[in-house]
This record gives sequence, C-alpha cells and structure tokens, in this order.
Amino acid sequence: MDDYNDGRIVCDASALRIRMYYFPFGTKVISYHSIKGVRRFEMTPLRGQWRVWGTGNFKYWANLDTNRPSKKAGLLIDVGKSVQPFITPDDADAVESLIRDRAKLGPEDGTTMKSPFI
Repeated sequence: MDDYNDGRIVCDASALRIRMYYFPFGTKVISYHSIKGVRRFEMTPLRGQWRVWGTGNFKYWANLDTNRPSKKAGLLIDVGKSVQPFITPDDADAVESLIRDRAKLGPEDGTTMKSPFI
C-alpha cells in the first residue's frame, strides 16, 4: 500500500507521524505495532470541528490543523495510554485504511461514531 502525506499527517512504512502535535510544532511518532485501535468519528462545531489545536478534554489531544473547521471526519488513535491522539487528515478514509492495514487491526466496520468532546 502507498504512503500518505498531507503535510500534517504522514503514514510511512514504519510509523504514523503527527506533525505539529507538541509545542512548538514537534512531531509525534507512533509505530504501527503500538496502535491498539482507530475510531472514526463525525465532527460537529461543538465536538472537535473548531478545535484547531490542543483539547478541552484531557483524554484527547489534537495536533495543530488550521483547516479542521472545514473538515467533517476525524480519527482517534488508541495507543493504550490515557491520552489518545485526535487527527483530521485531508483524506480520513485513506489514513484509516493504512493504519488498519499496517497495525493489523482488521477491516473497518463501516460505522462513524459521534465525536467526543475535544
């Protein structure tokens, strides 16, 4: 499967890289074997769509994405820790598919969850 790179989210052969995650603009690197799950969700203005960076709920952390208000779907990455990365790639379908394939999570179930409060 091909790699993915939209400038903020990178899926290469070895890891998921979330750019502009840490202050000031550091990259979070998550190896595929450490990903326990990925959950797709539909954002609304009160549930993540206007969260450009950070969080209002310390269970999740959103990387800097100034285009997030124009997006409708996002992904929560379960890495088995208390804080889950919240990402909104330009092509959520492609990223979810790559993560599921490379982390050996199995096929998606086709459901889109309501976004948590971010």
